[in-house]
Amino acid sequence: MINTTILITGGAGFIGSNFITYILEQNPNTKVVNLDKLTYAGELSNLKKVTSHNYKFIKGDICDRSLIISLFKEYDFDAVIHFAAESHVDNSIEKPDEFIQTNVFGTFNLLDVAKNHWMDGPHTFKKGSEHRRFHHISTDEVYGTLGETGLFTEQTPYAPNSPYSASKASSDFIVRSYFHTYGMNVVTTNCSNNYGPKQHDEKLIPTIIRKAINGEQIPIYGDGKNIRDWLYVLDHCKGIDLVFQKGRTGETYNIGGHNERDNLYIANKICDILDERKLKEESFKTQITFVNDRPGHDFRYAIDASKIEDELGWKADENFETGIKKTIDWYLDKYKSI
Repeated sequence: MINTTILITGGAGFIGSNFITYILEQNPNTKVVNLDKLTYAGELSNLKKVTSHNYKFIKGDICDRSLIISLFKEYDFDAVIHFAAESHVDNSIEKPDEFIQTNVFGTFNLLDVAKNHWMDGPHTFKKGSEHRRFHHISTDEVYGTLGETGLFTEQTPYAPNSPYSASKASSDFIVRSYFHTYGMNVVTTNCSNNYGPKQHDEKLIPTIIRKAINGEQIPIYGDGKNIRDWLYVLDHCKGIDLVFQKGRTGETYNIGGHNERDNLYIANKICDILDERKLKEESFKTQITFVNDRPGHDFRYAIDASKIEDELGWKADENFETGIKKTIDWYLDKYKSI
């Protein structure tokens, strides 16, 4: 990756900002251009520790084709790592049009400009462009829902159940088509639920921590038995880096943490850790309350990560119990400073 110039979209968001920080620490000579629209989920403060002279931020929309073309002309990117997406399921239920526009059209826009810049025609690269790669970041939600057993693999049929997951499934298929039709150098990673520092306050784990320390009710959907496979964000970043550098062209790699936990367990675990800090006399668990379930709420997600483990040697360094303590510490510091 030495002297590589990468366009990273959505780099002011949760996973993107963690990845930029990681990649510049690992490869200081890499040049990173971070294109982010700075919607409510993007915060430049997530990147305040990035001081590399090889890093540049540009505010802009991936749906703005003229902007994307101008950036490719100016920087002649060797790669695109595409994080930018509308990602909150509840918001997709209320405003699905924004998700279709950004996640579907925006992904197409990036792909098509990259193809035109790197290739002369189907399966014909411009001289010196054979190595240029488009890495698409997606989600396990495209696979739909699991029952009490089974795991999502790269061969699991797509069955998205929310406007968000449908928009991400659509973007995955567009990326796939650019490999099969044009021979473009693409890879896709589908991850399980991320958690860790810099996640937006609207998500489950930051919400539980924030509500708890503010003395508010901690809302849990339904009976709290919906299960997710939790992946610490730095482990995800390491997996993305491996696939970007060594993944086979045209392939999909699932990245999961082997940490299945239901939502009620998550709430109780966070409360247990906060109780150990003796922040108040009464247990934080008394604040847990159950609210009406989300429409179409998938019951369970769980990823079989054996492909990335066997082919590329990736493994998660954090289990949920170690990762959640680091996460709580980060959020306690954040909320104390507000």
